[in-house]
Amino acid sequence: MTRIAVIGPGAVGGVIAAWLAQNPELEVEVCVRTAFERLEVETPGGPLTARPLVLTAPDQASPVDWAIITTKTYDAAATGGWLARLVGPDTRVAVLQNGVEHVERFSAYVAAERITPAVVDIPAERGAPGRVRQRRDGSILVPEGAAGEAFVALFAHTPIAVSTTPDFKTAAWKKLALNCAGAVNALTLRPSGVARREPIAALMRALVGECVAVGRAEGADLPPDLPDAVVEGYRSGPADGVNSLHADRAAGRPMELDARNGVIVRLGARHGIATPVNAMVVALLEAAAEG
Repeated sequence: MTRIAVIGPGAVGGVIAAWLAQNPELEVEVCVRTAFERLEVETPGGPLTARPLVLTAPDQASPVDWAIITTKTYDAAATGGWLARLVGPDTRVAVLQNGVEHVERFSAYVAAERITPAVVDIPAERGAPGRVRQRRDGSILVPEGAAGEAFVALFAHTPIAVSTTPDFKTAAWKKLALNCAGAVNALTLRPSGVARREPIAALMRALVGECVAVGRAEGADLPPDLPDAVVEGYRSGPADGVNSLHADRAAGRPMELDARNGVIVRLGARHGIATPVNAMVVALLEAAAEG
């Protein structure tokens, strides 16, 4: 029996935990702040339910085979308390978060070589603790290697497309390009359909253009037409789609600004690359959050 702990089962974490729990050979537990009786996920194929073991404090935890982190990026310190109890001599840690600093964010709590970073594309929204709407089956990318292959195997029974990639850095920066454009939705408090307005699309292209420049300096292989591709993705997707930055601002919750836009500004400064549009977005959203 393989034991898996999902830390922070919100939208994506709830989907992951519910699907993993469908395999009787996997023992799934979830690490949460607010307890719930069961997971209920509205998937593209119909309703999915699961009853994982629910832990509400780190002192209830013990070492597992896999610790899967799906918390917000700014919750790394709180996650460290869980990792101190969940990580044993043979535990592998997968980080399913936004941004391009998966390993750096948790190397203070776990040895870097034991961390498997993951790029996640599973559109989902949490309605309440334990209740999630999954809009697409989605996908997860992890680096090639033994740990990556072991992670892929965990999802063999699910419809989620989980695979390895030989160029994880490029995959992570491509996802960041998509996420950084989503700051416009948080600013306007309008869903994805707002990208069909050309002035909004132009702002998104500018955000992504800066991301491409910094990503290339970091070693990612990003195509020049990525800004147009990102905008087209927003325009062709569901007009009512709400990304997590938008949802968090609308609910008055902390936002992952640093992982989605601030990182572009920080790393741009390191390389001497100007990122005025991302810097402006960060400043405006920080001010809005304070208000």
